[in-house]
Amino acid sequence: MKISVFGSGYVGLVTAACLADVGHQVLCVDVDAEKVTQLMRGTVPIYEPGLSELVQCNHEAGRLRFTTDAEVAVAFGVLQFVAVGTPPDEDGSADLQYVLAVARTIGRYMHDEKVVVTKSTVPVGTAGRVHEAVTQALAQRGASIPFEVCSNPEFLKEGSAIEDFNHAARIVVGTDSQRVRVLMRECYAPYIRLQEKLVFMSIRSAELTKYAANAMLATKISFMNEIANLAEHLGADIEEVRKGIGSDPRIGYHFIYPGCGYGGSCFPKDVKALAATAEQVGYTPALLNAVEAVNQRQKEGMFTKLQKAFDGELAGKTIALWGLAFKPNTDDMREAPSRALMEALWHVGAKVQAFDPKAMAECQRLYSQQAALTLVASREEALQGADALVICTEWKEFRAVDFQWLKNILRYPIVVDGRNLYAPELVKQAGLIYYAVGRGDSLQVVH
Repeated sequence: MKISVFGSGYVGLVTAACLADVGHQVLCVDVDAEKVTQLMRGTVPIYEPGLSELVQCNHEAGRLRFTTDAEVAVAFGVLQFVAVGTPPDEDGSADLQYVLAVARTIGRYMHDEKVVVTKSTVPVGTAGRVHEAVTQALAQRGASIPFEVCSNPEFLKEGSAIEDFNHAARIVVGTDSQRVRVLMRECYAPYIRLQEKLVFMSIRSAELTKYAANAMLATKISFMNEIANLAEHLGADIEEVRKGIGSDPRIGYHFIYPGCGYGGSCFPKDVKALAATAEQVGYTPALLNAVEAVNQRQKEGMFTKLQKAFDGELAGKTIALWGLAFKPNTDDMREAPSRALMEALWHVGAKVQAFDPKAMAECQRLYSQQAALTLVASREEALQGADALVICTEWKEFRAVDFQWLKNILRYPIVVDGRNLYAPELVKQAGLIYYAVGRGDSLQVVH
């Protein structure tokens, strides 16, 4: 098939590369000329395991092309995938200006029948607004060309997006059109040869499914963090509790790992957007509001532990940070717990020495003017002259450490583990004071 993809960000680029990799002809369009130039040279501006190689090989094979010319892109594909950003507005609702701009562009340039596929995460009812925007653009031209709109939400996890696309648990398509069903089945035919994964439903149901899925996963995380906080007060160990409840097949082990809060481009934005949608229709989403509130409080937990450990005397202290990205295998720092911690530390006059395997450039971009931040080249260098260590991201290279060495190199024997990487008894045997999440320890104060 010939497929056009609007947007070369995370979702758009993964979608375009994966569809090209199974043999489709894909044209990816973006308004950012510099980004398009980079992609045409084989340089992928975001980090996602395997994505750079996938883009390069399909671009070289001629199946994946890039352009800034929207008119060319509209003419190219029968399927017009819309995969541009939907950033949160001030009230938490999704900002649809880019999605609707693409819709108007399609209406402005189309000369034959098209199917507009909303891949971006959008609120319920967006397909109707996209349809209206295309219709208005056609009317301004005095044109009457048939087209249809369908919803095809993405369910990609950063760090495993290519695997998720190629081996999706389900492919949701919202449409009431038989023609769209046929075209979307043709598009995804390479992915459903062994198993029927296409789930057709109404457009509004498809739009809600995306938000509901992310809100459900975020709820599991916030629930587990709530129980972890309770475990700290009760002297219980949340890791033992996790194993106890995860063994129940009705609950399972996925997304019940306690930590310092969720971040990234999806969970925070989508929970807020779904809550905003609920408010707009007169429904108070008590659970969604609680999920967001618990997560915000969880991000503050590492700073609170440090503050108590140093008896409020953090000014002038240097804190080592292991991990900046919101999760491993990505360079994404959007809504990352590390950001909440660093900004709180700077506010009280502390300094930060940080290392992350992939997010250093992104951190430099975000905080280039911050004099109290030093970015270093290794986990070892981050500890040089540091008063305490905080672990924000569970990268594999942080999992194994010589605790005696750690005790000797830190000015104070304090480790705040926001990801519960270590066995508390082993850390304490080395003489370290270890603050994890929900491991039943009362905080000690360093004098």
